[in-house]
Amino acid sequence: MKKNFLRLLSLALCAALLCGCTPAASSQAGPARYSAVWYDLFDTVTTVIAYCDSQEEFDAQMEALHADLLEYHKLYDIYNEYEGINNLCTVNANAGSPVEVDDKILDMLQQAIETHQLTEGKVNVALGSVLRLWHDAREAAENGAPLLPDATELEAANAHTDITKLVLDREAGTVTLADPAMRLDVGSCGKGYACEMAARAAQSRGLASASISVGGNIRAIGTKPGNQSWTGGVQDPWNPESGGYLAAVYTSDLALVTSGNYQRYFELNGVRYHHLIDPDTLQPAGYFDSVSILCGDSGLADCLSTAVFCMPLAEGQALIESLDGVEALWCLPDGSMVESSGWGQHVR
Repeated sequence: MKKNFLRLLSLALCAALLCGCTPAASSQAGPARYSAVWYDLFDTVTTVIAYCDSQEEFDAQMEALHADLLEYHKLYDIYNEYEGINNLCTVNANAGSPVEVDDKILDMLQQAIETHQLTEGKVNVALGSVLRLWHDAREAAENGAPLLPDATELEAANAHTDITKLVLDREAGTVTLADPAMRLDVGSCGKGYACEMAARAAQSRGLASASISVGGNIRAIGTKPGNQSWTGGVQDPWNPESGGYLAAVYTSDLALVTSGNYQRYFELNGVRYHHLIDPDTLQPAGYFDSVSILCGDSGLADCLSTAVFCMPLAEGQALIESLDGVEALWCLPDGSMVESSGWGQHVR
């Protein structure tokens, strides 16, 4: 856990440098540059760089943005319940019965269902029972006792991952897991969706120039002063501890999300077992070392980065090329990179 936190902190600091962050507001005329760092959201490091007319304006915007992200963090938490709210942990604990939830849960799950259809099941928020077995294996490895999930247990858990058993009732405002053994896990979409919704809310409050990075999931608002574009980096998946970047892309009013095998993993007998599980094999996907998605919606980018990571290259390319305004960069295990047809147009 400490290793992962230090890596995330290094990534956050590098992202801040890439976006041109300075620790204090500049003295130039017009909007000045400010930054904020938070450690209490989605078990990762969040950095925000923004241009505002005053420290007071920046502080007010950041207070509201942090409050929004913290609300999503609590709502989408599958491990902890919070007093006064029904969140996804509540939904899982009451599988088989309807649970009244906030629209922010219903809306996110609706997008997840639509993305499940779009990707032909390669991203599935109903895979929680399978992902829990891999989560427990990673925790055991961190405690010095690495042990792979039992294949029979994985298959048994997979019998309870039918997303059609996830029932959303808009009129009643409820979520029902019709299969009492089903469990939700929104690691493939929750953080990206929260980042997108929080960015839109901040924009509606008047924040006109900012770059938000939630654990490296980047969502930029507007441009920097002088109509200069925000820039985001694709981390080098082959040397992640260096904090280096393979590419820098323009991100103004876009989201950049990367899924990689270097982010959460354990090793056993020289083999790396990461957190991106292919729903078809129930094993960590082995096609790529990372996949980055660039598009106008952080929630969609989050889902697609996970889904495409679990697809053969040709299949993923076909999906990305079929979507307007979506680009991708694949980093293969042999050290090569493949770009979607429009990726190069965004490279700095």
